[in-house]
Amino acid sequence: MADALLGPAEIRELAARLGVAPTKKLGQNFLHDPNTIRRIVAAAGLTPDDVALEVGPGLGSLTLGLAGAVKHVHAVEIDPRLAEALPATVTAAHLTVHNADALHVRGGDFDPAPTMLVANLPYNVAVPVVLHLLAELPSLRGGLVMVQKEVADRLVAGPGSKVYGVPSVKLAWYADARAAGKVPPAVFWPVPNVDSGLVAFTRRTPPGDIDRSAVFAVVDAAFAQRRKTLRAALAGWAGGAARAEEVLVAAGISPQARGESLTVEQFVAIAAAAKLSPPGGKLSPSDTQPEEVDS
Repeated sequence: MADALLGPAEIRELAARLGVAPTKKLGQNFLHDPNTIRRIVAAAGLTPDDVALEVGPGLGSLTLGLAGAVKHVHAVEIDPRLAEALPATVTAAHLTVHNADALHVRGGDFDPAPTMLVANLPYNVAVPVVLHLLAELPSLRGGLVMVQKEVADRLVAGPGSKVYGVPSVKLAWYADARAAGKVPPAVFWPVPNVDSGLVAFTRRTPPGDIDRSAVFAVVDAAFAQRRKTLRAALAGWAGGAARAEEVLVAAGISPQARGESLTVEQFVAIAAAAKLSPPGGKLSPSDTQPEEVDS
């Protein structure tokens, strides 16, 4: 028989018994609404054959919901007290608890390999955790994460949006992402002073065949001075404004454009142009466009 989901009274009783007080340092806001847990599990699009990866399980609210929906759950918890107590709350045999920092885990840490990331992520590390796990775990086919609403908006933003930036582009390199709804503060203990948002994503083949680090270096440079034109913003990265203009022209992008207007494919084209075009060299724009990949 599956363990029952935790409500507000159970969460507080469990925390008191463990001597746990939520800390801002670890971004701990414990989910205590069974209906929200069911909603997250349903929205994640899990199958019985999936292996779920949860980061920051806390007292086990979402873990319980995941354990009833998939064949295995990996729970990564940085707080040793919570990691030690979790198996007593979630008694399913197909749970593996990892007392670790999610920013430092590696693919070899998980057996079986995770296929879906489903987590209520600590607000202060949400973006780097998602990007790290997508990089380290090619087995992940997608996921659903709950993050601060402001962060959710950034992750799913498209070119031209005021909140489009580094997180938007880097997540787009790995996956197609979409907003999957809002979550009110009242379903957490302690109650945060912000709304939360759900972000669903499905991994895709990265655009082009340029190394990820080369593309991300362009992205970082473009948004470090987002008010500047790309000719100016990429000057430090390229080795001068004139060289930046050469690369941009070779990539088929206006040197007067700004990073917030570019798609991830255009950032790939810039990285490709820099690699293929020597300083002062000539290259036609078509030579640097990423090849289309069948979906």
